[in-house]
Amino acid sequence: MSNPQWHHRMVEVPGGRIHLVEEGTGPLVLLVHGFPESWYSWRHQLHALAAAGYRAVALDVRGYGRSSKPADVASYGMLAHVSDNVGVVRALGEESAVVVGHDWGSPIAANSALLRPDVFTAVGLLSVPYTPRGGLRPTDGFRLIGGDEEFYVSYFQRPGRAEAEVEPDVRGWLARAYAGLSADTMPAEGAERLFFVPEGARLVDRFPAGPLPSWLSEEDLDFYAGEFERGGLTGPLNRYRNVDRDWADLAAWDGAPIRQPSLFIGGARDSSTSWMADAIANFPATLPGLHSSTLLEGCGHWVQQERAEDVNELLVEWLRTLP
Repeated sequence: MSNPQWHHRMVEVPGGRIHLVEEGTGPLVLLVHGFPESWYSWRHQLHALAAAGYRAVALDVRGYGRSSKPADVASYGMLAHVSDNVGVVRALGEESAVVVGHDWGSPIAANSALLRPDVFTAVGLLSVPYTPRGGLRPTDGFRLIGGDEEFYVSYFQRPGRAEAEVEPDVRGWLARAYAGLSADTMPAEGAERLFFVPEGARLVDRFPAGPLPSWLSEEDLDFYAGEFERGGLTGPLNRYRNVDRDWADLAAWDGAPIRQPSLFIGGARDSSTSWMADAIANFPATLPGLHSSTLLEGCGHWVQQERAEDVNELLVEWLRTLP
């Protein structure tokens, strides 16, 4: 779990304090995690990027780990996360960075590049493809796809509801959530829809309850559980509670492409890449600077942990093509 070369530090940004873990020297690569994760989700990339000549920095997104956890739901809007990323780059004494995100970190990275191309000169997206802001309010769209069941993002909207499900057994909930989206432990094809909730049920009820996925050790799970037991789930879940606010805030960028050099890596067995197949197909229009788009066969959602060596190779090869 620990690495003597990792350097932990806290930096001040306009919105509070951000906890970072960094390794290496050279051009800055900022690594942004998703839900329910941590800087630790990038443990396999920190050394690989440093060894390739980069300053690899993984942050705890606001609301997570040791970073600030504002009480106001609105403090977790996309504009705040973009501001945090800019603040981190400045606090590290840099003028620019490559930003790479996974899961929720992917849209945070994408919007950082979209809104601040002067700071973020290239963007890597893992698991969740870039989808420009569109005409349908997000929560209205979620109601349409849910039908008689509730889509998980809708389930997360009411403050306290998901927290009451997760917090009594954080470790057990996380283990089942990670297993549900890992290629070697996910439910068989044709099983009940994993991220839809029938009336009166819980999200976790459809998560598998078997062994841990092969990429996740008991020690890894202990680390993740400890982070959420200490910090709670409200900050992380508040990211979901801002989807409509983000839609309003980003109206000026409706349909906008990201023109910087970009990269996409997903898992061929990840529900995100199947749900969002149209977004991947539309990359020539939405990511005109795309270097490559790769779906890793036999891989689920947690790509940089499930297939660390493949992801490291793809990231380093792409980074070496940048100016």
